[in-house]
Amino acid sequence: MVLRRVPGGASAAAPAPVRTGGRAARRKAARQARRGSLGVLLCRLVGELFITLGAVMLLFVAYQLWWTNVIAHQQAGGAAKDLRRTWEKGAGEDRDAGAFSPGEGFAILYIPSLDVKAPIAEGIGKQKVLDRGMVGHYAEGPLRTAMPWDARGNFALAGHRNTHGEPFRYVNRLKPGDKIVVETRSAFYTYEMTTRLEQTPPANVTVIRPVPPGSGFTRPGRYITLTTCTPEFTSTYRLIVWGKMVDERPRSKGKPDALVG
Repeated sequence: MVLRRVPGGASAAAPAPVRTGGRAARRKAARQARRGSLGVLLCRLVGELFITLGAVMLLFVAYQLWWTNVIAHQQAGGAAKDLRRTWEKGAGEDRDAGAFSPGEGFAILYIPSLDVKAPIAEGIGKQKVLDRGMVGHYAEGPLRTAMPWDARGNFALAGHRNTHGEPFRYVNRLKPGDKIVVETRSAFYTYEMTTRLEQTPPANVTVIRPVPPGSGFTRPGRYITLTTCTPEFTSTYRLIVWGKMVDERPRSKGKPDALVG
């Protein structure tokens, strides 16, 4: 309490000054603190959400680029072994195009220069064929193409370029003269790569005709066509590789030169 002098010489206690705004200021400071806490909490939640999303995306990328290849290679390897066991038992036969069931394996594809070995199955469906690491034979409806053992025709195949075994990852590296071998129950068919079409729309089905325009072939023969997506990691266009048959060898006579050594 502060003393002050009053008239007449008497001293009296002066009233304490009234403080205004103190309680309001405290309330305002408390509100600001709460807002600050909420802001920090929201920032933390958003940050953790982005970290979680980033981790999920990384896992998805790892699954697509790595794990799908692991699974597809296992599935394709098992399919090739089953096919060979069937051949060794003398079962199975060479049939007309479209006679095999969708997803049924009937041959094995080799591209020695690219170290590719993949079973060939009927159809180009993703779940039954392509996503299992196999190469698919165009054999449905208007997309039906010839078989290797046919006297004439274009044996057309499709395969993934990226993920799920990616058997056609490096077909863009094939050069004229490189060998492509197809093994069936009864024979080895060796083709020689001739030309390549760097890109074409997916709707361009003329590339798998018996005599494909742009292939350089001018008359019916025994041809092979490899199709895959391009550019890599997209499905915007198709990359096409053509080849012609240069040798037919019964399996009883052993492997062709392209597979020896």
